[in-house]
Amino acid sequence: MECNINEQLYAILRSYCIRGCKTALPRYNGTMKQALDISEISQLSPSTRNDRALGIRDALRAAIVDRRLAPGTRLPEAEVGSLFNVSRTVARHALQMLTFEGVVQTERNRGACVSNPTPDEARQVFAARRLIEPNLLSAAIERMTDADIVRFRKQLAEEDHHKSERSVEARRLEIKASGDFHLMIASVSGNTVLEKFMNELVVRSSLVIALYGRSGVSSCGHAEHEDILAALSARDCEWATRSMLHHLDLMERDLDLRPREGLTLKDALSF
Repeated sequence: MECNINEQLYAILRSYCIRGCKTALPRYNGTMKQALDISEISQLSPSTRNDRALGIRDALRAAIVDRRLAPGTRLPEAEVGSLFNVSRTVARHALQMLTFEGVVQTERNRGACVSNPTPDEARQVFAARRLIEPNLLSAAIERMTDADIVRFRKQLAEEDHHKSERSVEARRLEIKASGDFHLMIASVSGNTVLEKFMNELVVRSSLVIALYGRSGVSSCGHAEHEDILAALSARDCEWATRSMLHHLDLMERDLDLRPREGLTLKDALSF
């Protein structure tokens, strides 16, 4: 079943533009160079300017999804160009692509930074996911093969393996594996337009959870993924939809989106 992009979904996707570039959270330490995996940089072989820009975009996006780059982190063109050994023109092109996706904000005279979504924008992300993902599940159930089920199971086994470990690297890999599960559903659905939207929403979800998650880590529950996979394996669209919506509800409930009042200058300075 193909998904119809209705007016509500269109409005959400059009209106979700990131506005603020705030200070990075204390949990993220280090420079942009430290956040980027050296293998991601070395794998960018010389090619056309557009290919190089696409590779840089993918490397930066991966660092954002894995939460190695904090919301609000500055992304100067000169530094990006230097790290990837490209011109500022190529670096600018990569940053422009990320800006179009909504995961980077560019401001005049201030440059680019990782987007810092507001509470309202966070709600919009999950509203969009509730509209998109049940339709992706329906399409995936119609198209998936036994080989796809095996791939899903391997993906959840990888997620569970990383979840059982305690290292920082394991947490990063768990976050990636968790997001990849949702992206696999989008891929199997065969709807390339919605698959592209899901890629963007997974990145934005990572930013939202990084800023507002109460636990400070991925709240994408492994047990809930198992339930979704059981529904997929049974090719039960109603069960899969119910499980996915419950899963997204739990993820959003883990966010602290209450208004936060800043201190006055006097209170902040303890006068």
